[in-house]
Amino acid sequence: MDTRGRARPDTYRDPATMMSVDRRMLLLLMLLSSGFGKPSCKNRRCLAQVLIAKDALSQPQGEDCKQDLMVPFIEYQTLSVDTKNLRFSSQLKATMAWTDPELAWNTSEYDYDKVVLPVSKVWIPELIVTNAMSSEIEHGSKDLLVYSNGTLKHTLTINTVVDCEVNLFRYPFAYDECPVAVEAWSRDGCGMELHLGDVHLVDGNHGDWQTDGVSLKRKLDSQNYIMVSLSNRYMNPFISLVMPSILIIIVDLASFALPLGGGERNCFKVTLVLSFIMFLLILNGLLPGDSQCSPIIRSHFCVCLVFLVISMLASMMLTRVARDGFFIPCIRIKKATTTTTTTSKHSEDRDVEEEAGDEESKVDVVGVPQRPEDSDLLRTVVRFLEAFDVSNQSTQRCDNMARKLDKMCFYIYLVMCIVYYSVLIYMFTSYPCDIDHFLFWY
Repeated sequence: MDTRGRARPDTYRDPATMMSVDRRMLLLLMLLSSGFGKPSCKNRRCLAQVLIAKDALSQPQGEDCKQDLMVPFIEYQTLSVDTKNLRFSSQLKATMAWTDPELAWNTSEYDYDKVVLPVSKVWIPELIVTNAMSSEIEHGSKDLLVYSNGTLKHTLTINTVVDCEVNLFRYPFAYDECPVAVEAWSRDGCGMELHLGDVHLVDGNHGDWQTDGVSLKRKLDSQNYIMVSLSNRYMNPFISLVMPSILIIIVDLASFALPLGGGERNCFKVTLVLSFIMFLLILNGLLPGDSQCSPIIRSHFCVCLVFLVISMLASMMLTRVARDGFFIPCIRIKKATTTTTTTSKHSEDRDVEEEAGDEESKVDVVGVPQRPEDSDLLRTVVRFLEAFDVSNQSTQRCDNMARKLDKMCFYIYLVMCIVYYSVLIYMFTSYPCDIDHFLFWY
């Protein structure tokens, strides 16, 4: 009750209670002020940590279990061509892009369009070279780029050894096209669906082989490949392999100008054969390996060696003809024996006639004595001169026959060489020999 007798209002509170409430309110305000005063993390690193915390290490999978993999650009480079084992090494640098919806973020919350993440913290697709004997995949960088819509971009480097039976039929004028099949993993409707864009050739000149061009092609809906055009630089192998064989054949043709007698031609031809054999032994390691279309240069060397051996044997036989008149020595011996027997018979008949004439001369010419020793010596000299004349005529006939045969062999050899090299040029330029390079797809 107040002084006027009225009652006091109920709002009256105890001072101790009021102090306790004020303290609680002050403490609450302090807590609220401390919580709002600390700024939240909104930079790129915090965004990257948020994305890493999602552990997106598996392939993004939608309702159809398929994921599009875009490869807009590939850099291709041929490193080496192994003609011995029929394979070539190449390097591919592929720029890839794919989408992972779980790695997208709201730009109103994080005001960044892209962020960098470590490669080891997210799932990375891999490209497969189907016809490769061996492949090594390297990441172009330890980081990749992630965009706000969930698109990821990364670069892969693939070092591969491709098994390709290069068509070496026209070596050293060889050229061929070999596929490098590039695919992404996919099985039973799940996996990656590859979409290739463009391919660019980088530094196509290496050693004796050069890369003329590359192009992206597709055999079926899911069979993508890079068609690589390869050609051999023919100048070096032509000078070291083909030119010596042609020059040896020309020198062998010119050796027919050497005389048959004396053995100079035979020695020269034997030297040519041995030199060509040593030439083949030395260059055996430089010849390409055998394949479905075997290099025609191997057959060329074989034919050249056969020509040289035939020419050498023909020269030896013609030398025998020039000396004895026939290829077989026994026939010459029989002929010589028959000639000697005939000559001796003629000599005996001539001796009988000369003796009869001597007796007549003795009867007719009286008083001129002749000794028997002089008549025997005269007959011996006559027989020797007659035999020498017969032998000289026989030698002349053999030499003439050998010369005719030698000229005939030269023209036959020349025609054979012209025909052979004409066929060889046709084989190098027009004869077809095709190889199926897509046997790895079945």
